[in-house]
Amino acid sequence: MAQGPKAPARGKKNRIDIDPENVRRGLGQLVLTIVELLRQLLERQAIRRVEAGSLTDGETERLGCAFRALKDEMVILRTHFGLTQDDLNLDLGPFGKLL
Repeated sequence: MAQGPKAPARGKKNRIDIDPENVRRGLGQLVLTIVELLRQLLERQAIRRVEAGSLTDGETERLGCAFRALKDEMVILRTHFGLTQDDLNLDLGPFGKLL
């Protein structure tokens, strides 16, 4: 006679043991990956605009300073979460690496 799935033994709970530190690090990795992706996209767009001559020298300087500051902050945040730059380059399976 076929039996269905066994019911959990009395006193045992059906729960997943989640380490809060791993959850915090994983969430940090996800957020920093999204920020890094957006930073790279915006930087490429800025480079195209500089090369096209559609920005003033002042705008170019401000963009450069903003991108440097963001890159520096990303290093601080990656260190805080114990991540490397390569940790942000998620493997998307058949699509390859994200960054």
